[in-house]
Amino acid sequence: MIETIQSDVSNRPDNQVTAQPQVRIRSGTSRAVEVASFATLCSEDYEFLGVPDGSLRSSFEHCAEVVRTADRLGYQNILLPSSYEVGQDPLLFAAAMASHLTQISQLVAVRCGEIHPPMLARAISTLDHLLRGRLNINIISSDLAGTKSDSASRYRKSGEVIEILKQAWTKDHISFKGEFYNFELESLPVKPYQQNGGPLLYFGGISPAALELAAKHCDVYLMWPETEQMMAQTIRSLSEQAALHGRTIDFGLRIHLIVRETEAEARAAADRLISRLDPEKGREIKNRSLHNASAGTTRQDQLRAASKDLYIEPNVWSGIGLARSGCGSAIVGDPDQVYAKLQRYIDIGFRSFIFSGYPHIQEAERFARWVLPRLETCRFAEVQGRLPKVEPVTPLTTAPRR
Repeated sequence: MIETIQSDVSNRPDNQVTAQPQVRIRSGTSRAVEVASFATLCSEDYEFLGVPDGSLRSSFEHCAEVVRTADRLGYQNILLPSSYEVGQDPLLFAAAMASHLTQISQLVAVRCGEIHPPMLARAISTLDHLLRGRLNINIISSDLAGTKSDSASRYRKSGEVIEILKQAWTKDHISFKGEFYNFELESLPVKPYQQNGGPLLYFGGISPAALELAAKHCDVYLMWPETEQMMAQTIRSLSEQAALHGRTIDFGLRIHLIVRETEAEARAAADRLISRLDPEKGREIKNRSLHNASAGTTRQDQLRAASKDLYIEPNVWSGIGLARSGCGSAIVGDPDQVYAKLQRYIDIGFRSFIFSGYPHIQEAERFARWVLPRLETCRFAEVQGRLPKVEPVTPLTTAPRR
């Protein structure tokens, strides 16, 4: 579905962004959104931010319960993040969860360069079969452990990995000559379960090299929280950049939630979350991440520093960024306020949301009870024709053995 939408928020009484020119997004004029939860694989589930709690550690048992809960509650997708110093490997975890789940898709973070691309294509195709197509891939371009390279080089390497993956998933052989990879493979690993291109690629990053990679290759461009005005401008400009490559993409927002029955209760919960946070411990936790100095993290830090009370705009609280690299803000409010904020985000072009909270299971349950039923939802893999209506013919299903 490739259509044009008109972002129109200028007639709202609490207007913060002006009406945007027409923005082309892949999912078209529908307001249906894909709603994802978050698997706490990287030691980031807390009752009090920055105060480790053994019962909320990133063990397989706890993380599996987080994912099973999201599956039961009706979330369409769940992000499995990647970290080096803490946490579990997301590909292995996703495979282990295959038999535990009934309907949810897993959005697996993959660091480009960690695995030889043809073997990565095989691993993803195998996992896609285990999950019967309920798989999406989050492309990560941060430095690998023990290495340091400039941003532009990392994204060029990621672009090569993506091109090799797409060849492996759609062609009968791989023929690639690039800056980082150069090989000819006459035979290919297993084809994916999903057709018409394989698993969808989700991607984030705000440097010029990152935006160009997104425009050329990604299916869903993910953002961390900024002001509505800033994010609307990114959606507009990246839509135009993708159009130069003859493409349209969808847009997603990774953000935390603190939803309570009243706004006062929600704001009190936000204050309680950081009430025991030691600033030095917060900095130490942030620095564990391999993307702690990324452009996206830096921009969020700047927005928080400029705020008077940690709120970068109404109902968006940046306190989580005091002890977390990456996504550092939450929507804070009662169910009506949270729903209204999501509608504003939909107005400017977002069609995917990835939510989390503290502790994670309890916040996922609150949102599923008070807000999720009010949203029209979809699955991008279905909307974009990746999931076959009948079992595909591949070497792992019914294709003739060679």
